[in-house]
Amino acid sequence: MIRTHTSAALLALASIAPLAFLGCAGDPGTGYASGALYSTKYRSVALPIFDNSTYDRPISNYVSEALLKEIQMSTPYGVTAEGRADTVLRGKVTAVRLQTMSQSVATGLPEEMSYTVTVDYDWVDMRTGTPIVSRKGYQVSAVFVASNTNTEPIDLGRFEAADMLARDIVASMQGDW
Repeated sequence: MIRTHTSAALLALASIAPLAFLGCAGDPGTGYASGALYSTKYRSVALPIFDNSTYDRPISNYVSEALLKEIQMSTPYGVTAEGRADTVLRGKVTAVRLQTMSQSVATGLPEEMSYTVTVDYDWVDMRTGTPIVSRKGYQVSAVFVASNTNTEPIDLGRFEAADMLARDIVASMQGDW
C-alpha cells in the first residue's frame, strides 16, 4: 500500500514539475528571466588600456589588467584588437584619493587607509558607434593597512580597488536583453 501511494505521488509530481518551470521562462512584470546574462548579439570586446589623468600612474594598468581577467572569466566575450571587435570598452581614471581611516595612538601615523578610485567608462557597439553602457564618475574604495607593524604597500589598495572596479564594470555589461 505504501508503494501505491509513493508511485501515485511520484506520478503526480512528474506531471506537475514541467508546469513549475513555466513561471521561470521570463516574465517582464516580475524581473525574473531564464535567458543569458550577457547579450548574445556581441561576441568580442576590445579593451584598450584605460587613460589616466591622475598622479597615480600604475592604477590604469591595474584596472585594465583586472578588466581583462574579469571579462575572460565571467563573460562569453572574447577580448581582441579594436579593429576586429564587435564592441570596445574605453575608460579613464579621473581621480585617485588616499584617506586616513585610523591613526596609531602611539605614533600618530596612519594605520588604515582608504584608496578611492573614480573612473568614467563607455562600452560602445563598434558597428553603430552607440554606447551600450556609459558611466561617469563611478567610484570604488578599498581599505588597506599602512601601519609600520602590518605594512601593506599601497599596491594592495590599488589591486583591491582595481578588482572591485573590474567586477562592477563587467556586471554592468549584463543587461535586459
